[in-house]
Amino acid sequence: MKEQKVLFESGNELAAYAAKQINYHVMGYYPITPSTQIAESLDAMKAEGRHDISLIAAEGEHSAAGICYGASAGGGRVFNATSANGLLYALEQLPVQSGTRFPMVLNVACRTVSGPLSIKGDHSDIMYTLNTGWIILFADTPQAVYDMNICALKIAEAVKLPVIVAFDGFFTSHQKRRCQVFAQDEDVREFLGSYDAEYSALDLEHPVTIGSYMNEPDLLNNKYQLHLAMEQAKQEIPKVFNEYAAISGRSIHEAEGYRNEDAEILLFVLGSSFHTAKAAADRMRERGVKAGVITSHLLRPFPKEALYALCANAKTIMAADRQDSYGAGGGNMTLELKAMLQEHGNTSRVLSRIYGLGGRDFYVDEAVEMLEECLKKDSSTFDYFGIYPGDSSLEIQQYFAPVSEEKSSPGLTTAAVDPSGRAVVKGGRVNETTAMPKRLAPGHGACPGCGIPVNVNLLLRGIEGNVVLLFQTGCGMVVTTGYPKTAFKVPYVHNLFQNGAATLAGLVEMCAQRQKRGELAEGDITFIMVSGDGGMDIGMGSAIGTALRNNHLILLEYDNGGYMNTGYQLSYSTPMGAKSSTSHVGENQYGKQFFHKDTPQIMAATNIPYVATVAESNPTDFIKKAAKAKAYAKQSGMAYLKALSACPLNWGDKPNKERGVIGAAVDCCYFPLYEVENGITTISYDPEARNKKIPVADWFALMGRTKHMTKDAYRDIMEAIQEETDRRWARLKARAKDPLL
Repeated sequence: MKEQKVLFESGNELAAYAAKQINYHVMGYYPITPSTQIAESLDAMKAEGRHDISLIAAEGEHSAAGICYGASAGGGRVFNATSANGLLYALEQLPVQSGTRFPMVLNVACRTVSGPLSIKGDHSDIMYTLNTGWIILFADTPQAVYDMNICALKIAEAVKLPVIVAFDGFFTSHQKRRCQVFAQDEDVREFLGSYDAEYSALDLEHPVTIGSYMNEPDLLNNKYQLHLAMEQAKQEIPKVFNEYAAISGRSIHEAEGYRNEDAEILLFVLGSSFHTAKAAADRMRERGVKAGVITSHLLRPFPKEALYALCANAKTIMAADRQDSYGAGGGNMTLELKAMLQEHGNTSRVLSRIYGLGGRDFYVDEAVEMLEECLKKDSSTFDYFGIYPGDSSLEIQQYFAPVSEEKSSPGLTTAAVDPSGRAVVKGGRVNETTAMPKRLAPGHGACPGCGIPVNVNLLLRGIEGNVVLLFQTGCGMVVTTGYPKTAFKVPYVHNLFQNGAATLAGLVEMCAQRQKRGELAEGDITFIMVSGDGGMDIGMGSAIGTALRNNHLILLEYDNGGYMNTGYQLSYSTPMGAKSSTSHVGENQYGKQFFHKDTPQIMAATNIPYVATVAESNPTDFIKKAAKAKAYAKQSGMAYLKALSACPLNWGDKPNKERGVIGAAVDCCYFPLYEVENGITTISYDPEARNKKIPVADWFALMGRTKHMTKDAYRDIMEAIQEETDRRWARLKARAKDPLL
């Protein structure tokens, strides 16, 4: 056995620790709860110089999977982590990875797949991967997460297949336990050995084509080879587990049982529930009932022989699934278990229960109840466990009186596009627009000082008439729509980060069609999408597609400079040098390593009718631009507004100072105020002309996330940031002077 030490860590932290000891070449990732801690922990260790892994923050999970595939095609060791809809967004890439036989390791902290949106743990995500050609290990403890991460890479390289290490989100992923790890990183690397890829896109002496177009029967043979690799894995996995036990003293089994040898009734569960179920089996034994528990630590290849050996003598088996294969009469593990028993000619009764969805806790009493169901002759074959009847007498309550078109049209702020193609605004003074009824009600759950409700309400002050809102996933959505209540007084739709603009475009077109066919009353509706928290990273493709189609809608981006709803990871709009949970400050890095994305200029390049930047520090300008956006959306097509949005919690400043902080960003020209109408740029506020222009460092000094950049140690970086800010400001002024630019 190799020397080991004790750590008190969570499953996520131990996955990261194993990756650090392995010292992968590349990790492509995108933050998503509850797997985000893995990338965060690795970034913190990177700042301390504890590993050499290249951590690449993608703009979405699909791209993260592409980064990993490209890196693995280069012949090195590759790592990733994701959850839930992030896994599904990447799903298209998984068969590409396995079909071209490039090994890597992907950790999945299992979580509910939306909709409706939930960030809690169940197994509805991991079951989508069963047919992707990946080996799938399932860890039931933080210790197992560590052990399996090390074994997974050796298995992957032995059979040339990628491997998933799955575990329960928020249970195994976040719960800390005393665990043993190898004291020396070199012992882990010695166990794994060196990796010499048989094929590589970087082997210039032996060039290969990876991912050829293939017809049958070649494709059939290719898939057969993948099947053979899975068959090889059945032999290789126990071998690797035994080798690992020899150096660690810890055995990993394909399947595991507890008090199952003479059990007449069994409960089959995956993951952390196994330990709860063991306590239930003990209680049943105290009552004289021969009860036991079984679990599988391997989903692909499915360990049917090992599992059958654990349950062959049982009369009734209760298969409890944390997901449902809708319409199949049970979750995926129920179906696998039934097929396994049928192959062996076993006629044991199998009951199925769907439990623990959305992270619902699983208690010993509930496991006892499931085992007791096995004793009843009339137990239903399939059911949901833990559901409750609704109150049929409860009447649907409308929390707010609807904001009618009449009430929301006081005539205080109007705009129209004149014959020259430019919008002209009337009104828009801040004191007058207080008469506009609020479509977003007080009582939301945003943090004190949060800029999201401020910016949304300022936008809506300038937009008269009927409004329909769509929010992408993010803080703005989470704090306003906690079921069963809502903070919205107008129609509201939610869709995921990556597809908000396209979703709203579909709603816009449906409105037009139904009005055209006389199914819906004629009248103007302003359709507004609200995006933020990195939504214009992962959702950029959808936004650009909508812009190119020029759908009649407004897109408001509240730019809070990070993925705030997942705990503040860097986004592409985070200022260079800013610290976040994936851009730590340490001896080896100073925060985010690259310049912020200039989204307004990207959107202007699509040639939509109207693009503008707005800030709460200049409210009259904000309101008038909102009115212009409505006019353009009605007559010409798509309008895009970007607001710099405060986040005191993660910016590291005070809620009551945010308007001044936003104003400083405007005055240093990091966030200049301007508009682009039909390709013509106009600067709305020129701090130079007013003798108010300040250095970027003065703005950085106001926020904890960037204050370190004002130190002498980062003078060169700060100068580069100032130079880039000045360059962008100079280009903007040049565009304002020359209509052709």
